[in-house]
Amino acid sequence: MQTNQKHLIVLFVLLFITSLTSYAALHAQEEKFVVVLDAGHGGHDSGNVGNGHSEKNIALKVTLEVGKALEKNSDIKVIYTRKTDVFVELHERANIANKADADLFVSIHCNAHSSQASGTETFVLGEKNTGRNFDVAKRENEVIFLEDNYKENYAGFDPSSPESTIAIGIEQEVYVEQSIVLARKIEDNFINSAKRKSRGLKQASLLVIRNTYMPSVLIEVGFLTNKSEGSYLNTKGGQTKMATAIKTAILDYKKELDQNVGSHIMVAETKQTANEEESEPRIIDGVTFKVQIAASSRELEAKSYNFKGLSDISREHTGKIYKYFSGNTSDYNEVIRLQDQAKQNGYSGAFIVAFKGGKRISMTEALKSAKD
Repeated sequence: MQTNQKHLIVLFVLLFITSLTSYAALHAQEEKFVVVLDAGHGGHDSGNVGNGHSEKNIALKVTLEVGKALEKNSDIKVIYTRKTDVFVELHERANIANKADADLFVSIHCNAHSSQASGTETFVLGEKNTGRNFDVAKRENEVIFLEDNYKENYAGFDPSSPESTIAIGIEQEVYVEQSIVLARKIEDNFINSAKRKSRGLKQASLLVIRNTYMPSVLIEVGFLTNKSEGSYLNTKGGQTKMATAIKTAILDYKKELDQNVGSHIMVAETKQTANEEESEPRIIDGVTFKVQIAASSRELEAKSYNFKGLSDISREHTGKIYKYFSGNTSDYNEVIRLQDQAKQNGYSGAFIVAFKGGKRISMTEALKSAKD
């Protein structure tokens, strides 16, 4: 009888350990950093065919190379919107990323122009649709006309209308900051590692990243319509160079998000300088200023000891990202002092943010409130 009891106990222990191991494996899998890679165009949507090159094919080859390199990291899960020459509707590309609860969405394309323009561009969602930015948005968004039910899927959206494109930036606005961080890393790598000409980071209303609920970028790896650049992008060597630059940027972004608690984050906000500081308080009624000191996937207690002694720490959770702030004041001169203090304490990328009625507003709008 005792022998049977011992066997039962051993069996129970083994089952318990097995269940813990299975749970740990499942938990580890869930904790993977999910990157959705989107090769632009495909199938009957060829994209641009500058100088006889095929955008859909080049974009796919670069995308697959990026994915292959990222998959070597055990803590990263890569999902593709397409791995072959098939047509995927724009809204479905975003759906794939959202269903996967992705950490990043990266869409890869090749550019085109009537001139011999050249260089890379990385786009994040925004309303700045003047000039070339609107041309790119219009061209990429016109893909919807190849979809059977585009009127239903896009609710009367007109790619040729500037008014239509202005509205689509709102849904992804909360992720734009992190998108900018990744976009800068990508363009820096194109310059420094791939030795390519960069046209910089741009903002435009692009449908493919309109409904993605995570940081998202659209990359134009170069102009197929430029004879030299098109030839370069059509080679295995050129595709590998561009893919490596993108892969490295994603890994650097992840590392900063995981380990560095975002201390180097820099966002294109209104810059504040020391000469703006005045001795008297500058109270702006109805507006609350804070200093964003970090953004990370790590959840930390909003305590001074976790942030180098800075005071009045608060935390905001957006998607998978935690944003950390220091200070809470309506005095603009006081928040400038707090920003300087954060920088002195090692948060070199600290920047001022503003809230009104509990909602984030631009610094331009906040400072305008003082004049109204």
